[in-house]
Amino acid sequence: MTAKANIKPLFNNVLIKPVEAQEKTESGIILPETAKEKPQIGEVMAVGPGDITPKGEQVKMVIRVGQKVMYKKWGGNEVKVGNEEWTIVDQKDILAVLE
Repeated sequence: MTAKANIKPLFNNVLIKPVEAQEKTESGIILPETAKEKPQIGEVMAVGPGDITPKGEQVKMVIRVGQKVMYKKWGGNEVKVGNEEWTIVDQKDILAVLE
């Protein structure tokens, strides 16, 4: 069973699998584990159905599974999926879709 089948975000939440942190600088310096910056780019693995306004109107999701996105550095909730740390963020915390 895949993680996507196990975790189904609610409302306007998005499950993101972060890309690996950079292990080398552009000049070739190898970074130790503690110096690696938390990634802000990841692949969308699952999305919620959208939110409901106070008037009862459905707010559609703009983000889709499979897209590569850039999201806010601080925020969201880390969740353990298998042996990996993934992140659940609110759709409004996604800054851009990478093409």
